[in-house]
Amino acid sequence: QVQLVESGGGLVQAGGSLRLSCAASGVTLSVYARGWFRQAPGKEREFVATIDRTGSMTNYADSVKGRFTMSRDSAKNTVYLQMNSLKPEDTAVYYCAASPGRLPIKSSEYNYWGQGTQVTVSS
Repeated sequence: QVQLVESGGGLVQAGGSLRLSCAASGVTLSVYARGWFRQAPGKEREFVATIDRTGSMTNYADSVKGRFTMSRDSAKNTVYLQMNSLKPEDTAVYYCAASPGRLPIKSSEYNYWGQGTQVTVSS
């Protein structure tokens, strides 16, 4: 059974940084693309970032480009989301996911999901 476990969320002031991690267990996800999504209260889940299975290609939502960086450590079966210059509008529950696709940006393309980690950015 595949499990994705996010960590690293918390409360930070605007302009600050956080680093999210997502560790996978149950199966090696080295052949899977990995993604980050987020969901703010009262809003739909939205795409944040994705990385291909090799770690050589990434894609980001326009709202986070230049501020967020996604990376992966295949040996650890873990992906990361470095979030800098955080804004109050980044406040959401952040979810990691795994997909057999190449660089998927739709949530429907992802097979496995974590439980989420809360990120709160105060103004």
